[in-house]
Amino acid sequence: MKKLFIILSVLGASFSLAAQTHFHEFSPKGKCDGPFTYSVAVPEGNWKVTVVLGAKKQAGSTVVRAESSRLMLEAVPTKKGEFVTKEFVLNRRDPEFGSDYVRLKKDVAEKMNWDDSLNFEFTGDAPCVKSISVEPASAITVFLFGDSTVCDYDGEPYASWGQMIPAFFGPEVAFANYAETGETTNSCISSKRFAKGLSQVKAGDYVFLEFGHNDEKQTRPGAGAWYYYSTNLKIMIDQIKAKGAHPVLLTPTQRRRWKDGALTESHGDFPEAMRVVASRESCPLIDLTRMTSAMYVAMGEKGSEALLTHLSAGSMPSLAKDLKDNTHFSPFGAYQTAKCVVQGIIENVQGLSIYIKEGWQKFNPSEPDSPQDFKWHTRPQNTYQKPRGN
Repeated sequence: MKKLFIILSVLGASFSLAAQTHFHEFSPKGKCDGPFTYSVAVPEGNWKVTVVLGAKKQAGSTVVRAESSRLMLEAVPTKKGEFVTKEFVLNRRDPEFGSDYVRLKKDVAEKMNWDDSLNFEFTGDAPCVKSISVEPASAITVFLFGDSTVCDYDGEPYASWGQMIPAFFGPEVAFANYAETGETTNSCISSKRFAKGLSQVKAGDYVFLEFGHNDEKQTRPGAGAWYYYSTNLKIMIDQIKAKGAHPVLLTPTQRRRWKDGALTESHGDFPEAMRVVASRESCPLIDLTRMTSAMYVAMGEKGSEALLTHLSAGSMPSLAKDLKDNTHFSPFGAYQTAKCVVQGIIENVQGLSIYIKEGWQKFNPSEPDSPQDFKWHTRPQNTYQKPRGN
């Protein structure tokens, strides 16, 4: 895939430091010569992105992803000679805040989520793009904190619900995904990741917290569901509420573990501890443990492999041996889990649900979509290094 990086002073791009706006026309007739990427340096904050998709001389089908493979627009079809305008809001962040900074591991610091640009990827069956404009935006921001089942991934085959969910919301909402692989409530606080996110939170925003996979492995004194885990959730909730924002708790996604033909619970007391904290603190709860469990059971022991990262050797470039991961999602599983979250928002977070795009159909985790009906345009960046945590 060709990679296109636009320097602001060349190729006709115009950028006003005073107005902080940017516009670039790829082609008056629509650029249609295959997938490509585009980057523009902007300050930290929320940015309204307007793309004009289509082409004068051919039909198109364009998918738009941004930053670390965040799905912003699903396939947008355009007829020959047709141009369609789409808008969304994209969040960009820096590691620094005040005199402090987020403690990022080297591989995390290299993710596109943390660079100084907004990064776009145009792909699909026939990507056709006429122009893009970027301008400062005022939007409700949904902050995501959690582990590898939530975070954005630069490469495949791993995926998460956090990088899929923006596609379900209109341009009134921006998603700021602060989740990272291996994260616990403790490390989210100690690394200053939570403090950084909180520094950007404003009244009326939403802060989603999904932890448990890695907290449950801790063995130090005080570890466990009912002390450090519950206490850290309480600390986060109090600080979110102090900002005038809305905390939302999500129980950890279930692992795909089967024994004697039955799905087994792997999280111990952690989901129940989160339910108790949510009730005590009057926080909305989305029970992803139960919802993802229902999906696995509905698809069966073998069929549910499609939801997780199960690949045969040679099915992707340079994959030398079978990959069997029962914690981390495939793109299909991530998309289905995002639908669980959206349904949970509809049922429990009504103030946010009004911004879901038109056309949403009620999702029942016990009746998941067929993997054969799911189409995903694979990115050329592949990583077979297992995410931190399990």
